[in-house]
Amino acid sequence: MTIENHKKKKKLILKKKFVVLFLLFFIFLSLFSSYNIIRWSIDAKNTEKQIEEIHETVEIKEITDSTATEIVNPPKEEIKKENPYWDYIKMNLINVDFSTLKEKNSDTVGWIQVSGTNINYPFVQTDNNTYYLKKDFNKNYNSAGWVFIDYRNDIENFNQNTILYAHGRIDGTMFGSLKNITKSDWNKKIENHVVRLSTEYENTLWQVFSVYIIPETSDYLEINFNSDEKYIDFLEMLKNRSEYKFNVLLNKDDKILTLSTCYNDNERVVLHAKLIKMEVRNGNN
Repeated sequence: MTIENHKKKKKLILKKKFVVLFLLFFIFLSLFSSYNIIRWSIDAKNTEKQIEEIHETVEIKEITDSTATEIVNPPKEEIKKENPYWDYIKMNLINVDFSTLKEKNSDTVGWIQVSGTNINYPFVQTDNNTYYLKKDFNKNYNSAGWVFIDYRNDIENFNQNTILYAHGRIDGTMFGSLKNITKSDWNKKIENHVVRLSTEYENTLWQVFSVYIIPETSDYLEINFNSDEKYIDFLEMLKNRSEYKFNVLLNKDDKILTLSTCYNDNERVVLHAKLIKMEVRNGNN
């Protein structure tokens, strides 16, 4: 065998090895992708089943105003006619029976409804912001995770900024439907611009004042502020980011709610609302 033939044979062998390695890598990648698709599908089905079971067993009531109902920090300035604030104030609160939920998961601290979306779930709280990224309501592994409130927040006495997180699932579960509010008719229906919470301590109504998509950042995740000036600056920052103008008046005495979810790997969808009405639950039951 000549040196030239030897070189050709060596190149052929290397070429075959490369092709085999490429095929093996492609097979591995295909299997890995298939596994992830199957795993995602299983998790999605488990999440849907869990949501259905919760809604079948938990009693959620709309309640009319009573002597215990309080309008929170009503605006001192004159409200413009195009601002439906007083229409929102007339809306019913929700009251949730937490007994069954607490039996299933003692981490349960509240329930959230966002008008015009699929968001209608109990939410949980633990001592960190990572556990429920991969755990469902029953504390089993699930890539869909669950809705949870920031571990720093005080559910008995809302902080200046109360924050809830959940994954933005493409099937619309968890905060998945929140991803669509900037590209749908959600904004055109003013009755959608409210969020209802129910906890063991109080039932509350919140008026949306800002919605936006932003590159990943933590600057909207502060919960308390050292001065009124810093808090007002913070509120103005959130308001100015909004993709829609909600004509909501904000001041230093307002408490706000923040919902945060992933839009993609590098961006977040964020909704902010201010507390406008509440009712303390009798006996905190």
